[in-house]
Amino acid sequence: MSEESGEKKEGEEEAKVEEAEAEKARAEEEIVEERIYMVPLSRAWIAPVTKRAPRAVRILRAFIKRHMKADDDSIVISNEVNERIWSRGIEKPPRKIRVKVAKDREGVVKVYLAEGE
Repeated sequence: MSEESGEKKEGEEEAKVEEAEAEKARAEEEIVEERIYMVPLSRAWIAPVTKRAPRAVRILRAFIKRHMKADDDSIVISNEVNERIWSRGIEKPPRKIRVKVAKDREGVVKVYLAEGE
């Protein structure tokens, strides 16, 4: 019985790996456009200190909307990007941020932190 259960486990692991690879391939096919941007957030520092990080998020969203020709509803900012903007609190967002932006077939634009950040 131990041989059979060992063979089943190996088969299950191989199936999981194949499923993961297939899903990854589907995800890559869906991406229509992918770009890396350095987004200037220095205009957020014009706002009062208690409103700078929220303004930086709005500036990022407006930048992506303009450059990727997307709707407001179709922009999805990842948690990593949000945490980077808020990393030093509400008063001191970064002056600029490097992001990777991917647009899929449905027009949904996802914003990720660029590698190396």
